[in-house]
Amino acid sequence: MTSFWPMKVLAPAMLWCCTACVGPQNVLDPASPQNRSINTLFWAMVVVGGTIWIGVSLVAIWAAIRRRPEWGEESSVPPEISRDARGRLTRIVAGATAATVLILLVFLIYDFTVGRALAAHPDRALTIEIIGRQWWWEVRYNDPDPSKIVVDANELHLPAGETVQVKLTSRDVIHSLWIPNVAGKRDLIPGYTSSIYLSPDRPGVYRAQCAEFCGHEHAKMALPVVVHPREQFFAWLEQSRTPAVEPTDTLARRGKRLFLLSNCSKCHAITGVEAFGTVGPNLTHVASRRTIAAGTLPNERANLARWIVDPQKIKPAVRMPPNPLAGSDLEALLAYLETLK
Repeated sequence: MTSFWPMKVLAPAMLWCCTACVGPQNVLDPASPQNRSINTLFWAMVVVGGTIWIGVSLVAIWAAIRRRPEWGEESSVPPEISRDARGRLTRIVAGATAATVLILLVFLIYDFTVGRALAAHPDRALTIEIIGRQWWWEVRYNDPDPSKIVVDANELHLPAGETVQVKLTSRDVIHSLWIPNVAGKRDLIPGYTSSIYLSPDRPGVYRAQCAEFCGHEHAKMALPVVVHPREQFFAWLEQSRTPAVEPTDTLARRGKRLFLLSNCSKCHAITGVEAFGTVGPNLTHVASRRTIAAGTLPNERANLARWIVDPQKIKPAVRMPPNPLAGSDLEALLAYLETLK
């Protein structure tokens, strides 16, 4: 039996509608109370605006196909009925105008209500500092005790069900942090510190993006956002405070010496090791990250090797220079970096 042909058309459309509203980088898949408020306002505007558009379209179609007297043909409608029709039309136009003003007023009040809710700040919150650079993110988990400050890069970890104050600034040009599932965008401006409060309530892995053109590799400046259950987040934070472990494998120890003697230690820092560079990302726990090069590649051994040897081929104009290492030296360096978990 031949399948019902409309289903061949409707089924893909329905599947697309179901999948288009979910995903790790989707404003229509909210993972925080703030974003749900924005989504409710958005859908309310879509429904009301769509209804008005359909109504206006139907009236326009009716007006287009409605028969009118031909040129020179006298209307058979008595003058008093014509005046009544014009008066009725005037009342309809006036009513539509009043309804339009009322709808706009309701949405204006609703918009201000959502804005005030988004601007509300808690008295106390965990503080994280994000510093934008061309083209990567430095992330600092602040603590009153300086020894407990965690410096990470290119990955943001948040606790579910808790509000976090994220302080934003830039070291070079204007960047912009946008986490579509969690909150709207906020600019990172050199010499100025702004704040955004995040309250994710659904654990998962999301994707943030720089939303302000910041140069050649702007498109490759992403930020994986990991929302943990509260207890797991603080366990991760405590683990991140530990210095890099001393490698026990002979090859990894050789890789560590190579790291310290090469240009790597001049640009990168590793807690607990004689490497204090600040030009590039902190590598203390680089092996635990999901991606490398600010979300450009999955953090896999082959990708890491390609990135070390020739980063310009993967991310042109990035400030990391090529490192033409011999095969044995590259294997040793990779073995050491894989211990940094």
